[in-house]
Amino acid sequence: MDLLEIRNLSVNYGAIQALQNLDLIVKTGEIVTLIGSNGAGKSTTLKAISRLVNARDGEIFYEGKNIAALSGDRLVKLGIAHSPEGRRVLARQTVSTNLELGAYTRSDRLGIKADLEKQFLIFPRLKERRHQLAGTLSGGEQQMLAIARAVMSRPKLLLLDEPSLGLAPQIVKEIFSVIRQLHRDGVTILLVEQNANLALQVADRAYVLEAGKLTISDCAHNLIHDEKIRKAYFG
Repeated sequence: MDLLEIRNLSVNYGAIQALQNLDLIVKTGEIVTLIGSNGAGKSTTLKAISRLVNARDGEIFYEGKNIAALSGDRLVKLGIAHSPEGRRVLARQTVSTNLELGAYTRSDRLGIKADLEKQFLIFPRLKERRHQLAGTLSGGEQQMLAIARAVMSRPKLLLLDEPSLGLAPQIVKEIFSVIRQLHRDGVTILLVEQNANLALQVADRAYVLEAGKLTISDCAHNLIHDEKIRKAYFG
């Protein structure tokens, strides 16, 4: 079943066309990754889905319903969560408060408490720092917090934007282990990731964006062995 379908999506930043006529599908239970160079439109795609930017044209369907005009909080209630590039944690709030705010659309207190403890099991470092201000965490810990906060809304679809950006290799390994675990737990994931090799290793399918246009779509296994992709994006 198609959980997310994007049809003919175009986004402009002033006179600059960031996305042009993008078509994309994410099926329930998949990890789909978007790869491409900086400025290709990957993050803009996620922002358009979660209504952080407005589309100029096109339609976005989630569970068969057009969501292109819905508010961001309504999308969270429907089951879409966005962990943005740059983490965007609430620096002057504690780790626990950041996580609790991730569940702001929910009213099931016992469920929220249980999910909070679950995140502390997945991210033991966050448990150790639960009373610490988020702004004092390391970059890797802030990334863990950003992902955990998004998951607190119990999403069906998780939009992950550059989860490895600026992190040490060991922390990146931990983050991708968590991505795999979330997938095993039934979360469908649309992943934007600068490390194309890692992204293709974890994904089922991939789309390649160049200058706001979709140029290639294929299963990740095929693309990871494609010589042109390796030369262009594997460094």
